[in-house]
Amino acid sequence: MKVPVFSSTIRRKEMDAVLSCMVSEKIGPGEINARLIQCVKETFGVDGCVAVRSPAIALKYAIKCLGLPEGSSIMISALAPSWQVPVIEDLGYKPLVLDVAEETALVTAEAVESGMKAGGSLLILHESLGNLPDFEKIIALGIPFIEDISQSAGAHIEQPAEKEGEEPVKKYAGTFGVYSILGLEERDILTAGGGAVLIAPNRREWIVLKKNIEEAPIIDLLPDINSALAWVQLKERPRNEQLRFEMKEIYARSLMQGRHKSFICPCENAVNAVYSFPVLLTNGAKDVKQYASRKEIDVTDAFEDSVAAKYEELSESCPVARSLVLRCILFPLYPRLGNSQAVKISKVLATLP
Repeated sequence: MKVPVFSSTIRRKEMDAVLSCMVSEKIGPGEINARLIQCVKETFGVDGCVAVRSPAIALKYAIKCLGLPEGSSIMISALAPSWQVPVIEDLGYKPLVLDVAEETALVTAEAVESGMKAGGSLLILHESLGNLPDFEKIIALGIPFIEDISQSAGAHIEQPAEKEGEEPVKKYAGTFGVYSILGLEERDILTAGGGAVLIAPNRREWIVLKKNIEEAPIIDLLPDINSALAWVQLKERPRNEQLRFEMKEIYARSLMQGRHKSFICPCENAVNAVYSFPVLLTNGAKDVKQYASRKEIDVTDAFEDSVAAKYEELSESCPVARSLVLRCILFPLYPRLGNSQAVKISKVLATLP
């Protein structure tokens, strides 16, 4: 039986929370939705948030809160999930697709600046594969941006301690933009089987979001049965993060023995999240996929559902992203994998053709 690329981190604690929710016969948006919201606020240190049924709904509310003029251009990464395009267009705006840097799979401040000159008035900053951009340079441009931390939740920038002898201060992904989207879909770093949390890091933006969400239909809000899964996973995040980091170290050492590579972090003081294990191939993926399959390991294209993969016309000026669509694959890395399987995968990574 092949090792799957993705596997949920759902364990006994998550199942107990879901079963308790089902037994109470209160599975719609309610008490546990509120508990999840409080947990997100405490974890990330933000002013407010709402839990909704999908990342698309979250993005819709975030854009509405900003009140852009009709017909405005919204900048997105060519490697962002493709669902961002119809959300933007349905609201009456134009997607402006930006290319990425090959070494990070992220849009750069230079690309954003060029996008602004082409009319971009808002940036949706997708933090691909858990990587954090150079926030300092992007913030200096003065452009409002919405973070998508669905793959980077837990990543942070370590800032100097406020007092001598104290630990460095962690500023988490999701607290840099005007709003942030924490996806909870099947393949996101935290999952509730579906849904998203829309985060307002600061009070000013939270006041606007709160007003909008008070008028939201109940079908936009995340049911308790999904919220229960997300709440327990958020509580278990430190333990799961540690397991992911340990596996990544093993994989990275193995990959260095071959001719392929992974991505780098553009900021010295950033700690990226571990989202699966991306391998940037020196050429096409066909031979590597066949080799992994013979070793009973599933791999998948890292950006198979990205804007560049699904909307060729919109991304025709993004050669780097289009190349990464063809050359970047994911190997299995998740907390439930186990040591023996991780060792097996590391041996394959060291001997890739």
